Amino acid sequence: MTGEREGRVAFRVKSAEIAVAALFLVVAVLVMYDSVRLGSTWGDDGPKPGYFPFYIGLIMTVAALMNLARGFMIPLDKNPPFVLAGQLKMVLTVLVPAAIYAGAISWIGIYVASALFIGFFMRWLGKYAWWTVAAVSVGVVVAFYFIFEVWFLVPLPKGPIEAFLGLS
Repeated sequence: MTGEREGRVAFRVKSAEIAVAALFLVVAVLVMYDSVRLGSTWGDDGPKPGYFPFYIGLIMTVAALMNLARGFMIPLDKNPPFVLAGQLKMVLTVLVPAAIYAGAISWIGIYVASALFIGFFMRWLGKYAWWTVAAVSVGVVVAFYFIFEVWFLVPLPKGPIEAFLGLS
């Protein structure tokens, strides 16, 4: 039963084309909207801040509408699978923790988030021993701290734990 479930179609090409074109259209409209807010016309001293982004958004809108129309015109008999359930599961296995990691950086800082991210993947996917997980995840974070903060003097986002340790 599991093999059957992982081999079933999660998305077909038509639905993927329509979803991506719609998402692209939403982004394009947001770009144009914000460009108008900033000023998308030509002023006395040249283009206002939103002038070029507005036209980029306009080009994006036209492209998205064309792709959306093409997506709707794909006939059912020419609509092969885009991704199977098993393939999508593998992608989400990495994508979801990566998105959580990216969001966690602003809350707990890049060092703690990175240690947890590395440790999570080592333990969950790699099945490494806890002592190996701790040594590698903490070791990598300490190395990054010295490379960026001490040697290159590039401050990275810190959270409450780094502030507590006086590393801010």
